[in-house]
Amino acid sequence: MSIGIHDISAATGSLVFPLADLADHQGIDVGKYHRGIGQTEMSLTTEDEDIVTMAARAVAPIIERHGTDGIRTIVFATESGVDQSKSAGVFLHGVLGLPNNVRVVELKEACYSATAALQFALGIVARRPGERVLVIASDVARYELESSGEATQGAAAVAMLVSEDPSVLEIEPVSGLWTDDVMDFWRPNDRSTALVDGRYSVQVYLEALEGAWNDYREGGGADYSTISRVCYHQPFTRMAAKAQQRLDRIATDGSAPEVDRLDGTTQYNARIGNSYTASIYLAFLSLLDNGPDLAGERIGFFSYGSGAVGEFFAGTLVSGYKEQLRAGHLDGMLEERRLIGYEDYRLRHIAFDRVGDFATADESTGDVRFAGVTEHKRLYERR
Repeated sequence: MSIGIHDISAATGSLVFPLADLADHQGIDVGKYHRGIGQTEMSLTTEDEDIVTMAARAVAPIIERHGTDGIRTIVFATESGVDQSKSAGVFLHGVLGLPNNVRVVELKEACYSATAALQFALGIVARRPGERVLVIASDVARYELESSGEATQGAAAVAMLVSEDPSVLEIEPVSGLWTDDVMDFWRPNDRSTALVDGRYSVQVYLEALEGAWNDYREGGGADYSTISRVCYHQPFTRMAAKAQQRLDRIATDGSAPEVDRLDGTTQYNARIGNSYTASIYLAFLSLLDNGPDLAGERIGFFSYGSGAVGEFFAGTLVSGYKEQLRAGHLDGMLEERRLIGYEDYRLRHIAFDRVGDFATADESTGDVRFAGVTEHKRLYERR
């Protein structure tokens, strides 16, 4: 029995802020962003968007195509949760109107936890093959204004339906794992923006990649020569290039790579920015939508979450997977984003930290909106 990703869909915020405008305000060459970190735009959320509304927008095409029968588990991965106790997945369950006989949980470990969610889903389906699991990765990445991480901000959600006999990706059982207790990136409870030691985080990311790859191979993982592409967590797209260079060195005798294993994997992330848990699976969706037909080819995945956890695993693309895709769906969403200027961007960044009761402006484009807070309770509405 094969188990894996049966369907995949994504969503992003309704606003876009070009990094050319940020560079202009800062008085620097935009090449620092376009070439230096490989980013051109950042997706931002409106007042009435958050990780739940983006998740709902990502899930909608999957529910429309497959219905809800057999979905008895929702695993919601995020590091920008909306409540310290209640899972964002429970809010999502409510706005989607799903049946009560569903287990729902939220997972957290920086940008890594969607991969844990995916692995948990594989185990659930292996135990009860008739069940399907909805895996959600949804985040809003925020840093302080004028900080080194500001240009990498972004927002997106990816939804994946995991089942037996998948139509997109059959996931192989071997995983390479690596964990170390470090402080390269973190967000204390009293902050809405993250703290990061950028250079140290790059160093730890590459150490995690090497450790996870070595564990993968020692556990019986596939030979590097059989891996056609690799999807990486992309805090910025140039990080994927750094990682691929490191993997080429440690997995070969130092010879030049015979293929560009990043080809097709960075288009969406460059236009959206960092989306934390969703980032690696946006890379995968970018490959599916923008790459050639790779049916039967093995795809590698390196998932990283600061703090720090890394995992390397692989899967094989199913014959006919291109027919399952929604051509132009995410591209259309990116083109529909509303352009905002620098002053609007700053005001929205500051307003994000509102406390107490408030209502939000109706300005998003999805079917579900965050309506505000009343008596400390988050309210969501369907249009």
